[in-house]
Amino acid sequence: MAEEKFDFTIENLGPCTIQSPIKLSTVHGDFTANYVSDDSYVINEINITDKSKPVALDSSNLLEVAGPREKIYFDPTHAKAGICTCGGLCPGLNDVIRAIVRCLNTRYGVKTIKGYQFGFRGFFPESGYEPIELDRYLIDEIHKIGGTYLGTSRGGGQRVSEIVDCLDRDGINMLFILGGDGTQRGSYDIACEVERRGMKCAVVGIPKTVDNDLMFIDRSFGFETAVQRAKETVAAVHMEASSQINGIGLVKLMGREAGFIAAAAALSSHETNFCLIPEVPFEMEGENGFLAALERRLAKRGHAVIVVSEGAGQDLLTSTNATDASGNKKLADIGVFLKTQIEKYFKEKKIEINLKYIDPSYQVRACVTTAFDSIYCERLGNNAVHAAMAGKTKLVIGLVHDQYVHLPIKAVTAHRNAIDPEGNFWRDTLDATGQQILMVNDLANARAKMANAVAGAKSKPSEQKKAK
Repeated sequence: MAEEKFDFTIENLGPCTIQSPIKLSTVHGDFTANYVSDDSYVINEINITDKSKPVALDSSNLLEVAGPREKIYFDPTHAKAGICTCGGLCPGLNDVIRAIVRCLNTRYGVKTIKGYQFGFRGFFPESGYEPIELDRYLIDEIHKIGGTYLGTSRGGGQRVSEIVDCLDRDGINMLFILGGDGTQRGSYDIACEVERRGMKCAVVGIPKTVDNDLMFIDRSFGFETAVQRAKETVAAVHMEASSQINGIGLVKLMGREAGFIAAAAALSSHETNFCLIPEVPFEMEGENGFLAALERRLAKRGHAVIVVSEGAGQDLLTSTNATDASGNKKLADIGVFLKTQIEKYFKEKKIEINLKYIDPSYQVRACVTTAFDSIYCERLGNNAVHAAMAGKTKLVIGLVHDQYVHLPIKAVTAHRNAIDPEGNFWRDTLDATGQQILMVNDLANARAKMANAVAGAKSKPSEQKKAK
């Protein structure tokens, strides 16, 4: 398969001619923070597999560095901003909202900031949700609570014309949209409609997906918090399992198409014996299947802890092919399935077990951020404001190689990020769990499935439709 090329050029509404109210420096060595130049870049592809090939230094590999510019596009005294949060909850939403509002208010002097309630529904008059007038005093404490101060919902993203009508009525010059893959596809469509009408409105996304499955970005906000909370759940279920006769702890975590949370929780806890993720196939029955492996573990150690992603093992379950309001396929419940199958298997073998099943998904995604995630959210929000004030649009703010950069929405949403089953992250996870590499009986079929999983991890087209 030919290597796919992306264009990382960032679009601008026009030339920046207004002096920024943020007083920084243009020289080095004066102990004053510097403005960021549009000529500052981060190289995206840093891995070298063939030393004979030169590193590309063009729009296919250079990512524009985020940060405050010396000259900006919008006059802060006339600018009006809007913010909305879409999709499922994720730790850090309030931290990002707070950062955006405070940066607009205190750093740039923007006075009018509207918070559109309950996702895209807040743009539709028939919904009856009037926007909230935000300022730094109103939102100063919201980072101390979970959820989202503005409320959220799924759907509505296909009503692009009506959303832009609302932006036009309210005189919005910059729109900040917090959401995942489907939401950001909607953001791109909104930005295109804004452009088609000749409006001057920057559309900037902040990538929100607790599954950590957006391309190019080191991690999405809330992921570190989710892993920390998941680790605590694993520790609790391990204590339960290790205190019982043939105790089994089963934890289902978020991860529709990518197993990052499950793998990270397993790797960080050091108490997980089986980690099941969407990217790696497994079978239940047979000598090399999961149930036999679980039986061997119990015989050897007397207890076991299993962590499973919600999207794992879907080929073993009956699918309804139903979708939610965002176009996501509704998954069959792998956690309940595993619990039932494990209990049935050991009952038939007349082996006593004590199984505890925990699904902490909603608890994990609704909690307050860890300190590290809170810092990340603050910096994402600030950099989103700097980008919008400079008239940059159709982009999301992301962390790449530990640098904050501007990424075109089209590139970020082109495919889903996933664990490479042949990569070092999954290798280290296997080392931590001690599980066998493949829990399958038909090796030829497994290799075919594994090949598909590897290809999908590297360049899988997104199956999520834009928010409906």
